Amino acid sequence: MESTAQIIRILAVSGSLRRVSSNTALLQAAIALSPPNIDIRLYSGLGNLPHFNPDLEPADPPAVSDLRRQMAWSDGLLISSPEYAHGVPGSLKNMLDWLVSGEEFVGKPIALFNASPRAVHAQASLIEVVTTMAGQLVPEASIAVALLGRQLDAAAIAADPEISGQVKAAIAAFAAAIGQLPPRSSPRA
Repeated sequence: MESTAQIIRILAVSGSLRRVSSNTALLQAAIALSPPNIDIRLYSGLGNLPHFNPDLEPADPPAVSDLRRQMAWSDGLLISSPEYAHGVPGSLKNMLDWLVSGEEFVGKPIALFNASPRAVHAQASLIEVVTTMAGQLVPEASIAVALLGRQLDAAAIAADPEISGQVKAAIAAFAAAIGQLPPRSSPRA
């Protein structure tokens, strides 16, 4: 019997630019733990985006055009972000600012992963920003995982029964929520 399951496409964004980041490792583990019908791709252009300037929008810089294409490709957005000075890192906020005026973000299902349960200010800030931008936050797919100080890479996170169970459950909840939403009208790239 032929499978009729549609592939769910998720764009994963780490709010950290660090080479070794627990937030990036958490997203890489999510990619490794995803079932075959879920395609999670890690966005790698965060550090390449120019500072947000609305005057540049009519003819987006190439890095912004790439971001918009990847957002349009995805059915949902998964963000994992550190907290800096009780807030969201400037590079992540800059990315979100570039998406404010486009239609790629509107109605997009959003899941928030957090690699440090004590990073409550950044999480609250992200919730405020993405809901203000008309993203559809999926609370049952948003998790806080205690990775702080554990020095776990993606493979170790995926191998940890407790953490991998949390991640798998969140991915399943996110996919279920995406599958229940009406199709979005934005074009796919």
